[in-house]
Amino acid sequence: MESLSYSGDFSNILYLYNYTYDYSTAMPDTAISSSPCRPESSVLNKYLVVVIYCLVFILSVVGNGLVVLVVTSSHTSRSVTDVYLLNLAVADLLFALSLPLWAAYRAHEWVFGTLMCKAISVLQEANFYSGILLLACISVDRYLAIVYATRAATEKRHWVKFVCLGIWVFSILLSLPVLLFREAFHSPNNGTVCYERISGEETSKWRVVLRFLPQTFGFVLPLLVMLFCYGVTIHTLLQTKNAQKQRAMKVIFAVVLVFLICWLPYNITLVSDTLMRTQAIAETCERRNRIDTALSVTQVLGFAHSCINPIIYAFIGQKFRNSFLKILAQRGLISKDAVARYGRTSYASTSGNTSTTL
Repeated sequence: MESLSYSGDFSNILYLYNYTYDYSTAMPDTAISSSPCRPESSVLNKYLVVVIYCLVFILSVVGNGLVVLVVTSSHTSRSVTDVYLLNLAVADLLFALSLPLWAAYRAHEWVFGTLMCKAISVLQEANFYSGILLLACISVDRYLAIVYATRAATEKRHWVKFVCLGIWVFSILLSLPVLLFREAFHSPNNGTVCYERISGEETSKWRVVLRFLPQTFGFVLPLLVMLFCYGVTIHTLLQTKNAQKQRAMKVIFAVVLVFLICWLPYNITLVSDTLMRTQAIAETCERRNRIDTALSVTQVLGFAHSCINPIIYAFIGQKFRNSFLKILAQRGLISKDAVARYGRTSYASTSGNTSTTL
């Protein structure tokens, strides 16, 4: 998603900062040899990442803003799934607001102080954890509604508000290591950095705890819940051949699949990095550079996830497109004939579905 000693090797240790800006619970090693590996960096790659962050920021703010607008403007009662997807859009929107700061950090150094360092680092962590926890809750909701046909139970919206509140609280708790240990401080070779700063003799143990504990409860367990629920749900849909529910499931399945494509490589790479830094696997300069490069690339992929869900809703979610067209018509931006022309098929085929997103 490593304690810093103040010995004579401090300047050598900080060579690693040039490339390992992974803004996760990654922490530089304390036991670096006297001839540390020089990171393989590129000015072109650095500014390419900055451009990508800026594009993701624009797409995410526009896209997730539209999702929030569509869901909150609906005059029909929102489904449980819509409430979860609304919270997912809010999480992505909040995270997107931090991307210009990460872009400036990539281009230069950290100039925003410790408070902002902690704040936007927690935003990134909480966005990741709340995202997968919300998707796990959606999988449980669809499992109950389709496999057990208990729609009445899943549509009790007063419960979903407490569930969402619990998800936000739990996500922040999983982000506490970043909140507690991340600081802005000066390094001899890279200017001011935003990174974890831990001191103590049991650094290796902390390193494992700060990575594996949040990943276990905030990624692995929700992922297992999702795989089970969607596996059984898809099996049931294939037997019932309910076209309406299958259309809704296409959107949800696409959202989950994109989440995994964006974040699973980063988490796998993070585990590999932790194993190397805890000496569970041998550390060489070649291996370190490969893992650092993989962390940088997969993190960009993970950050890009914040702008993708609205694109999925727009291209696959017929109800979302129709709700958006109705809002444009109400504001006089398009004619009602256009709404009828582009939305007739969708409304006829999905009547009875209270979702405004699916």
